[in-house]
Amino acid sequence: MGSPHSEAASAPPPTLFLSDEDVGQLADWPAAIAALRQAYAQPTAPAAVPPRSMARGDGLWLRGLSAVSPTGAHMGCKLIAASMTARCASYLVSLFDQRTTALAALIDGNRITGIRTAATAALAVDAAAPRRPLSVAVIGAGFEARGLLSALAAARALSRVRVYSPTPQRRKAFAADFHQQLCDDVQASPSAEAAVAGADVVLCAARSRDETPVLQGRWLDVGTTVVSIGSTLPEQREVDADTVARSAFIVADMPEEVAHDTGDMLAARSAGVAFEDRLHPLTELVAGRLPRKAEDIVLYKSVGSALQDVVVAEVLLQRALASGHGQALARSIVPVAK
Repeated sequence: MGSPHSEAASAPPPTLFLSDEDVGQLADWPAAIAALRQAYAQPTAPAAVPPRSMARGDGLWLRGLSAVSPTGAHMGCKLIAASMTARCASYLVSLFDQRTTALAALIDGNRITGIRTAATAALAVDAAAPRRPLSVAVIGAGFEARGLLSALAAARALSRVRVYSPTPQRRKAFAADFHQQLCDDVQASPSAEAAVAGADVVLCAARSRDETPVLQGRWLDVGTTVVSIGSTLPEQREVDADTVARSAFIVADMPEEVAHDTGDMLAARSAGVAFEDRLHPLTELVAGRLPRKAEDIVLYKSVGSALQDVVVAEVLLQRALASGHGQALARSIVPVAK
C-alpha cells in the first residue's frame, strides 16, 4: 500500500524524549516564571486553550489538556492517567511544531505539572501582592506546598513563613527544610488559623480527607492574596464560601472551569454567593488591568492549563537541544500531506 506522506515531510527531525530526570536537570523557577509571564502578558484566544476533557472509568480517569503556544513555536497537549484504586498517575506532554506539525518532543509530565502550577501561582502572587517582603502562610506540607513556596521565593523576597499540616512531624520537617533554604523566620504553626494570622499571602495546597475546607474566610486579614490549587474537580474542597464572598477579585487560569467544575465555587454558588462579576482571567491581573485597592482580598484559583504545560515544556525543549539532554527516538511520527 502506498504512503500518503509528502516527500517534504518524509524526514522530520527526530522526536526528543525527555525523562523526569531530564526535566529536573533542565528546569528552574526563574525561567519558568519568565516564560509564563510572557505568555500571560498577551491576549490568548479561547480557541487556543480549550476546556479540558475527562474520560472516567471505574476508579480511574484520563484527562486531556491542549493548547497552541503564543510563542508561535509549538502546540501541544498533556494527558493525565490516574487510578484512584491503585493510587497512581502518569503524565505525558507532547509538543508539535506549529509550522510542520512534526512531533518535536515527548516529555514525562510529572515534574512539569508541579513546576507549571507553582510557577503560575508565583506569577499571580507577584502581580497581586504588595511590593514588600512577604509574610506567607502555607497550608499543606507536601510536594505541591513545597513547590509553591519555592517558586514564590524565586519571584519575591519573603519576610516570614508559617506552615500548617495536620501531621506535626510533617510541618516541623517542612519548616526545618525551608528555614535553611529561604529565610530565617520559618516556623511550624499549631493550626491553620494561627498560620494565616497576619499573612500577606496564603498558599493552600491541601485538602482534608472529608473535603472540609482547610481555609476559612473569616481568618483572612484585609489585603491578603490567597492561592488555591487543591480543588480542581466538583467533589473537591479547599477554601470555604466565605473566602469567595470576601474576595474583591477571583482570578483564574481557566475561568469557566473554575466557575463550573470546582467544588469550592460550586459550594459558594449553592450558599448564595454570587461571584461571576468578580471572576477574571489571569491575563488581566498580569497585564495590570485589575484596579486592586490595598485592602482588597484577591483569590487565585487554579485548575491548571495546557498553556502552562506547553510554555514550560518549550523552555525545557530549548534547553535540552542546547545542552544535549534527552534521547532522540529512532522512529517518529511522519506528518501526512493533506
